[in-house]
Amino acid sequence: MAMSRTRSILATALAALLAAGAAFHAHIHAQVTIVPVPLPAIDGGIPLARADAGAVHVPSAAGAWGGARTGLEATLSDRVVNYDIDATLDPVKHTVSGRQKLTWRNRSDVAARSVYVHMYMNAFEGRGSTFYTEGRNSSSGFRGDGEQRDGEWGHIALRSVTQGGVKVGTAFVQPDNGPATDHTVMRFDLPAPVAAGASTTLDIDFVTQLPRLVARTGYFGSFHLVAQWFPKIAVLELAGERGATAPRWNAHEFHQQAEFYADFGNFDVRLTVPKGYVVGATGEAQGAPLEKDGMLTHHYVQGDVHDFAWTADNRTAPPLKDSWTGAGSPPVAISVLYPPDMAASAAPALKAAKDSLSYFSNTLGPYPYKTLTVVIPPHNAGEAAGMEYPTFFTSIGLERVEPDTVEAFELRMTTIHEFGHGYFYGILASNEFEEPLLDEGLNEYWNHRMLRALNENVYLGTPLLKTIGFNPRVNGFDGERAGSPREEPADPLGANAWDRLQGIGPVYARGATVMRDLEQRIGTEATERAFKEYYKRWKFRHPSVADLRETLAEVSGRRADVEAVFAQQVYATGKVDDRVDAFSSTEVLPQAGSHEVKGSWIEENSDKLEARIEREREAWSKANPKAAKGSGPYAFRTSVTLRRRGVAVPQTVLVKFADGSTETATWDDQARWKRLVWVKPVKAVSVELDPQRRHYLDVNKLDDSRTLEADGSASRRWTGDFSAVVTFLLSLIASV
Repeated sequence: MAMSRTRSILATALAALLAAGAAFHAHIHAQVTIVPVPLPAIDGGIPLARADAGAVHVPSAAGAWGGARTGLEATLSDRVVNYDIDATLDPVKHTVSGRQKLTWRNRSDVAARSVYVHMYMNAFEGRGSTFYTEGRNSSSGFRGDGEQRDGEWGHIALRSVTQGGVKVGTAFVQPDNGPATDHTVMRFDLPAPVAAGASTTLDIDFVTQLPRLVARTGYFGSFHLVAQWFPKIAVLELAGERGATAPRWNAHEFHQQAEFYADFGNFDVRLTVPKGYVVGATGEAQGAPLEKDGMLTHHYVQGDVHDFAWTADNRTAPPLKDSWTGAGSPPVAISVLYPPDMAASAAPALKAAKDSLSYFSNTLGPYPYKTLTVVIPPHNAGEAAGMEYPTFFTSIGLERVEPDTVEAFELRMTTIHEFGHGYFYGILASNEFEEPLLDEGLNEYWNHRMLRALNENVYLGTPLLKTIGFNPRVNGFDGERAGSPREEPADPLGANAWDRLQGIGPVYARGATVMRDLEQRIGTEATERAFKEYYKRWKFRHPSVADLRETLAEVSGRRADVEAVFAQQVYATGKVDDRVDAFSSTEVLPQAGSHEVKGSWIEENSDKLEARIEREREAWSKANPKAAKGSGPYAFRTSVTLRRRGVAVPQTVLVKFADGSTETATWDDQARWKRLVWVKPVKAVSVELDPQRRHYLDVNKLDDSRTLEADGSASRRWTGDFSAVVTFLLSLIASV
């Protein structure tokens, strides 16, 4: 989910520029580790995952989710569910009428008397849902905050649910203790229990009323983005999977800042829309659409995915089509759907998609599907922009794309970001409710690795700014650092998506920054090798945070470093705040006093001592006329004192001396301070903590270095940047 993240990064980076040098000091909030245990089942059968579930500490069993996929299996995933759906769009009423055969396999060793089904569209039926209730009670903004007007709500209504022709009992439940008016999770009480290892088929007739575009789904005019639109069965987790110790249902309400989690399966979907509407959807089209009574039925099939979304609009231009090939992947047919007035966005989005296919396939693993559909929403449909579904995602639309501007970068970054979700959300399929770091954080990190590899920066300028010669750029990871809460992080990265004081935003920015710092710590080659193994080992298997931790530790060979980072930053909220507290470099001069010479004690008072020092300095200068500044007849004692206000991280200290020589030391213990001393025949000129800038989480990088003589270059730089921004703002105000 883009969630306007690119715009947020750019705004934050600009704000950081204006506020550079400011540091705020506060205490780290105490953290309490909660080990989730299942709640009792509402129906007295298989229990539910707890409402406060979050990051898993215990790695999954080797055989979890059927074991690692070798590529020799008949299907890419261990398919648990099959959806056979016939759906018809009424573009005037904005409804989708559906008939669904849902076939589900009970993987557990106990009979299932009930199953749980997500009814996500009911999040938009009214202000009483968990989605809107959390929005009212939260201080962190999020997409979908806008007011729905009368006649613009959405819902999903069941006409009938049967098992083998027998009516199924239904009841809305609130597994996360949300309001009783939330109807996003429903329990189906089955007439015939599903035995261990057996399958059952449920026949479901439903009607989905689409809302006016809100939070990734709905309509605007003739444009329809149809997502989270059908009854979708929850995940039954088994012992050894994501920390479960016994079978449990993982079913959460539709939270405002959470996303989704579902089983892999097969989708066979027929979409009937009026003739003249262009359709794009998850998966592969099965031949040309069939026409009847002025309607066209489009048939799509896709296996080994866990969701299905589609779009239909009668204003769409002829799609921009291309293909991509890569080692280990099937040929990929790419389609970009866009309205005519957004034609300028189509080619840049296509290029970004192809670049992403190449980078992700090379650095993680082959893209396994044969299609990729990119949708550019029309004007006033921004709520549909920047969202991911299997083989299908939405980007943003621009009427004009000026190179090297913030708008062009936002289009490219959004496209890369939403494609990347196809790996972390789609193929790896982590639980986005309970462990959003595994999708949003890892994806954001990999996006910026891609931009770094391509030597692309974040442009902050607009076409207008470019014309006046003001087009600043920042490194992508610098932008993420600026957007990360560093002084007082409130929520562990491993916390679930909905119970966060600072909202979901830090999962993106701080998550990417933590992973970037870990890469600096264990090495780029080891990091990429470990992530390739993570993808190979856990694709199509729903990994947990603990599974990521174990893979990184094992493959990198740097277990202590990996476990330290996860303990400090994933399972807790460790502030990193080391600084140079004191720095001096002084001559080691003879001292006044008495000393023995050939059996006699001679006293040298201060006056005599100063005279001798002066003579020795003059003699040394004559003997060394070309000596570097900062050297002399006496050695210099250089002292550096380091202070720590946060968690311990391995640090490097670099001291530079007047003759061009350097000294390097490490600080890698739990001490709150450290003093380093060198005695050399030359004076020091500067000291720098973390010279390689490995620790982007550090609260303030400006206190990481000192010089003995005043150096105004840094202040001149920041003052110049600040002045440029202020001058531009004043000129803009004057011209209005």
